[in-house]
Amino acid sequence: MSEEKPNANLEIHNERRFPQDRDTLFAAVADPAKLARWWGPHGFENRITAFDFRPGGSWRIVMTASNGDEFDNHWSFLAIENGRMVRARHHLPVHDFVLEMRFEDHAGGSRLVWRMDFEPTEENQAMAHFLKAANDQNLDRLAQFLEGENQ
Repeated sequence: MSEEKPNANLEIHNERRFPQDRDTLFAAVADPAKLARWWGPHGFENRITAFDFRPGGSWRIVMTASNGDEFDNHWSFLAIENGRMVRARHHLPVHDFVLEMRFEDHAGGSRLVWRMDFEPTEENQAMAHFLKAANDQNLDRLAQFLEGENQ
């Protein structure tokens, strides 16, 4: 498997419009203090232990579920276009995939296009529905965070 992208035929796609501008949306990803406050599905808290926000940089986040279970996640940033795009690879042992977040201007605010590319394994195909719903929860949390930032 290449470092840039899995041999992906399985794509999970989510998108959301936000009333905030594209730069505000991008900053919620680029700033680890902000990112830790909204990342993940409902019920998770986060601790970011490494965040080198540049192509080739590493990102490590420990996600803690409401039952106390911890999930250590390791990412590598593959590409970053300031204010426009972040592409990162999530490494094994859990799931190996590439996430691309595109930040676009949209009337009255911005739009985030969220795409995950997986190898089309049986396990990944079985998880696709769950992951799409988890991504929606992640975007819900982002919207709530941004709303709170504006108050």
